[in-house]
Amino acid sequence: MGFSCGIIGLPNVGKSTIFNALTAAGAEASNYPFCTIEPNVGVVAVPDPRLESLARMLRPPQVTPTVLEFRDIAGLVEGAHKGRGRGNQFLDQIRNVDVLAHVVRCFEDPDVVHVDGEIDPLRDMEVLETELILADLQLLERRMERLRRAAKSQEKGVLRELTFLEELAEGLNQGMRASTLLISEEGRAWLGGLGLLTGKPLFYVANVGEEELISAGPRRKAVEERAQKEHTMAVPICGKVEAELLELSPEERNEFLGSYGLETSGLERVIKAGYDLLGLVTFYTVVGRELRAWTVPKNTEAPKAAGKIHSDMEKGFIRAEVVPFDALVRAGSMAKAKEEGLVRLEGRDYHIQDGDIVTFRFNP
Repeated sequence: MGFSCGIIGLPNVGKSTIFNALTAAGAEASNYPFCTIEPNVGVVAVPDPRLESLARMLRPPQVTPTVLEFRDIAGLVEGAHKGRGRGNQFLDQIRNVDVLAHVVRCFEDPDVVHVDGEIDPLRDMEVLETELILADLQLLERRMERLRRAAKSQEKGVLRELTFLEELAEGLNQGMRASTLLISEEGRAWLGGLGLLTGKPLFYVANVGEEELISAGPRRKAVEERAQKEHTMAVPICGKVEAELLELSPEERNEFLGSYGLETSGLERVIKAGYDLLGLVTFYTVVGRELRAWTVPKNTEAPKAAGKIHSDMEKGFIRAEVVPFDALVRAGSMAKAKEEGLVRLEGRDYHIQDGDIVTFRFNP
């Protein structure tokens, strides 16, 4: 399985509609809060033009893309950190994903009521962010209380962790996400075991009307400006347009997207945002009859990447034979790439690069 993206937001902002369009999974979308009680899950093949090019060149019998798992998590409401609106259950679901896509309603629709009446993206963003911060502060307080009791022993490690958590809590109380705070390596180790909601990478999905896909209005601009201040991304999507794209042929899709001034679908833009925030790269293998794409974090060493395929390959790793995607395309074939000396031999300390085509040599 690849990585997971949690789709979060307040009720009736269009989360399930966007989830349906992205995954074609048919999750229920209704005009009332909490219609999504259990998180709907959809596994999506990641659109990959490089994989398509390699398939045309190498003509393997089987082509397997890498995948991204989407989880449609039920809407949070003010007071969720206290359990309101099944808040505890939903907050726990958020802890189980790698990256968060916060859907913010920017569209007008008299048939779909907003939980707070008026459409106000910045207010909605603030409400959800506050709930995540308050939930994290509750978790930190419980952990700090245990450490305070243990600190009577004057153990240095306990005292250092307690000091770190107190500073972290201070930052959260100032409205800052854990992911935006400068944290030492030792602090990151402590943070990793806490599972803080605000420690997860987050980007925004501005759910706009059709007209705002072409020309950004004040609501979409407000979301984009806040994302810029937070050094993250805002992806404008129109759920209706994404749903219509599902019914079109590839040629019609390109023409339809062009009419909105877009080159790619919302799915592709959401996946790119998630991959960028998670710091992921894609590499490719050709084994037997299968061409396959794999996803790993940036700076993954070759043996670890081999272990993604099979643990025996990591244990018995000898070397990696690597050719970059662009070099292979220029050569025109794997045989030609080898003939021209474009295939490099790399050892254990080699970091896999985005677009590498890799053959791992190992002792079984």
